[in-house]
Amino acid sequence: MKVQVLKPVFAETASQLVNTASRFPETILLRKEHWVVDAKSLLGVLALSLQPGQTLEITVENGELEGIKEAFLSLDLFKKA
Repeated sequence: MKVQVLKPVFAETASQLVNTASRFPETILLRKEHWVVDAKSLLGVLALSLQPGQTLEITVENGELEGIKEAFLSLDLFKKA
């Protein structure tokens, strides 16, 4: 699923994103350009330096995307691209 970043993802918002991802047992990967990080890694999420207007791809390994998609979109950090 591709999403567009609405708000900068720094300390507090990155923590919210990681906490949301950690609620799910699946492996959730975030891809920005050539970077791919685990959504459950605070340092990984911070390393992406997500800014408004950027596009991010969210992929789920061995699981269902629908519930994760809803949880991520409910953070108001992203919208569908």
